[in-house]
Amino acid sequence: MDLQHNVSLKSYNTFGIDVNATSFISVTSEDELISVLKKNYAETLFILGGGSNMLLTEDIEDTVVHLNLLGKTIVSEDNTSMTIDVSAGENWHQFVLWTLDKNLGGLENLSLIPGNVGTSPIQNIGAYGVELKDSFVSCDAIHKQTLVTKTFSKKDCEFGYRSSVFKTSLKGDYIITKVRFKLNKAPHLLSTNYGIIEQELERNKITEPTIQDVSNAVIAIRSSKLPNPNVLGNSGSFFKNPIIPINTFKTLKANHEHLPSYPVSEEFVKVPAGWLIDQSGLKGFREGDAGVHKNQALVLVNYGNASGQDILNLAKKVQDIVYQKFSIRLEPEVNIYN
Repeated sequence: MDLQHNVSLKSYNTFGIDVNATSFISVTSEDELISVLKKNYAETLFILGGGSNMLLTEDIEDTVVHLNLLGKTIVSEDNTSMTIDVSAGENWHQFVLWTLDKNLGGLENLSLIPGNVGTSPIQNIGAYGVELKDSFVSCDAIHKQTLVTKTFSKKDCEFGYRSSVFKTSLKGDYIITKVRFKLNKAPHLLSTNYGIIEQELERNKITEPTIQDVSNAVIAIRSSKLPNPNVLGNSGSFFKNPIIPINTFKTLKANHEHLPSYPVSEEFVKVPAGWLIDQSGLKGFREGDAGVHKNQALVLVNYGNASGQDILNLAKKVQDIVYQKFSIRLEPEVNIYN
């Protein structure tokens, strides 16, 4: 646990933004984390996980604390399920693959999502009809000021669409150190009613899919649409899919007959942000090394040397153009630090 100075964070964020941390320290245990918090109680700390859901626009003057907490523990199991504690620093996709190897269902639709386990509840990550909260039991988090560890139940987390209490009323107050999941043993309840998953399974002539088949389908879909952050810097979906009132949707539908939607409730529907961006003529748009991905308009990319401010300026341009065309203001899904 050595304190380093003037450390580049380019390899610690999936956008590949080259900003520096004035001070940097990596912790490998909760005790080390608490020790750092005690020593720096009067300072503002920058907590860094997998770096997958963030956009850094400037050097970090605060001490950067990299959470490198690893480990998985089976808490309990019975004939139908297994409950597992997973440390915050575990890579999300590698954890999903581990569950598949154990033939545990529940997370297969969330395959290939970038980032670490510790940040997954903050965002309530989701894909193809499944959200983290569906398998979530609880998480342990340390309060940065009192150093008291609290266990947050599913109810405590106040999960919403790509949101939780950690993004709202408790933003910046806690550091998640461990997440508990309850996963299903066979026979599994699969979620394959997302049309694109059904199409991928049909294409491979799979009529009775396993959780491994669903995961492979999701990986194939995501790989065909989304750029690999190791090749092309990005943070996955940059914007949330907007949720709008049904009356607003009907008005838009009258002018844009092909506008897709997904029901949320009797009063609201979700429309794909990627479709709105594409229809605004922005798919493949590029300014310098900041661009909108050519295959998936929901993803903003760094072609090599874009700064965080370059990406942010592009995001604002996308927001403005979409608003001019559809009167919908897109909301970023990523956390922007500026």
